[in-house]
Amino acid sequence: MTESDLPVAHLTPGRWGDPNHQVEVPQAALDALKHLGVRRPPAHPAQPQPEPDRPGLSADQLSFLVSVLGEQYVSTDVDIRWAHTRGYSTTDLLRFRANDRSDMPDAVIFPGTHEEVLGLLAGCGEHGLAVVPYSGGTSVVGGLAANRRFVTVDLRRLDQLTELDEVSRTAIFQAGVRGTAAEKLLADRGYTLGHFPQSYEGASIGGYAAARSSGQSSAGYGRFDQMVVGLTLATPRGTIKLGRAPMSAAGPDLRQLVLGSEGAFGIITEVVVRVRPRPTERHFEGWRFDNFAAGLTAVRRLAQDGPLPTVLRLSDEVETAVNLADPDVLGGGSGGALAIIGCDGPYNQATADVLTDAGGQNLGEGPGETWRVGRYRAPYLRDPLLDEGALVETLETAAFWSRIPALKSAVTEALVDALKDTPPLVLCHISHVYETGASLYLTVVCAQTGNPVEQWRTAKRAASQAIADAGGTISHHHGVGTDHRDAYETEIGPLAVEALKAVKHTLDPDGVLNPGILLS
Repeated sequence: MTESDLPVAHLTPGRWGDPNHQVEVPQAALDALKHLGVRRPPAHPAQPQPEPDRPGLSADQLSFLVSVLGEQYVSTDVDIRWAHTRGYSTTDLLRFRANDRSDMPDAVIFPGTHEEVLGLLAGCGEHGLAVVPYSGGTSVVGGLAANRRFVTVDLRRLDQLTELDEVSRTAIFQAGVRGTAAEKLLADRGYTLGHFPQSYEGASIGGYAAARSSGQSSAGYGRFDQMVVGLTLATPRGTIKLGRAPMSAAGPDLRQLVLGSEGAFGIITEVVVRVRPRPTERHFEGWRFDNFAAGLTAVRRLAQDGPLPTVLRLSDEVETAVNLADPDVLGGGSGGALAIIGCDGPYNQATADVLTDAGGQNLGEGPGETWRVGRYRAPYLRDPLLDEGALVETLETAAFWSRIPALKSAVTEALVDALKDTPPLVLCHISHVYETGASLYLTVVCAQTGNPVEQWRTAKRAASQAIADAGGTISHHHGVGTDHRDAYETEIGPLAVEALKAVKHTLDPDGVLNPGILLS
């Protein structure tokens, strides 16, 4: 049993994670929040359960949905619709707490086959229905809130491992298989996917593909889009099946067009992924560097010259001091910058030699094991921190190595300036590395104002502009959704936007797929 052998978490609407495994904020963290001006807000009476505030689907629309799926798989129940409203960004959670029902779907439907998804999409235009694909529901960028009334297509019934090719080492999963379930299905046969994002307890195979997910073991296993060798896409005009061979020179690789398309071009119903033998041993340890700059040089050397471990993370001085690697404690971290190294398989002394040569001090297995055991618990802290009156949110970007120091400084300064009325704590780490660059992942904590949703939106706009000005991408692995849509269109330019819109119009001529998400 490892920390990744987890059951599927049935997420609580408006609160992250398994409701049976909630956490409390450590006292040291509560004391620190007071220095940031955080004060627990007064208790308010429980919000009433939401009720419909607008006309529902027409009889004709409901009849169409039932004709495709059957009555038992079409729900207009308010509680079910409310549970499918938005995702798990901080602004999503705050709006849920405020009983904001403006993005609630008109119905939730549960197809069980690719053919049912295809039949649904074929008739949506005629019946005036927009659709939003949903399985794990873990979007943190507004990826589940279309810009017009819609029905949610919950893919949970597409939950099978349909084929495991042990010669080619590929597996075919239906899109609704949750990440934890996929790992168990593979582990039973001696294999692993090796994809462990922070959203692992809730996210799904289809969501991984649709949002170009990246997991904590990306240094060893790659991003999810690097694991995908084939996929099946249902569109209003028919089926696209991609991945005849692992690589091909037969024109552009259309798999890459579908990966990251966030449901705007079609609904992914099946994914073919590369798998690897499940490791028989793993090693995790911590390394201390005098500062972030020294640690950055070390991890760059590993990324460019090797040998790369499976997990490679570097926290800056602030994140190290906060001790985010141990969410059960928080505070009291060592000085300098902490790196976490993880190896699936035998311990690699050559990796340790590179870190030592770069000025690193081996802290042993303690910090590494602490991070390993608690790697999925950090997101559970956000809800109790919100309860205390703190604003807590994350953002991420990526850039070439030469731009990383300036990018980190620019985004941090933008956040501090935008939140100057509630001075923030800004933490940063690197957790995904490549030969040519790396990602930056920032966590922001400050006191809430009277309007925390607008407070964060203001800060996020400032950070997004700083990212663009410093040469970073608007997202490394969270995706585009609605939150990053305008910045994404600016990043790729008007001609590229026009080309993508032409693809969408070809596959989705009536604009029923995730309208307003990815593209304006």
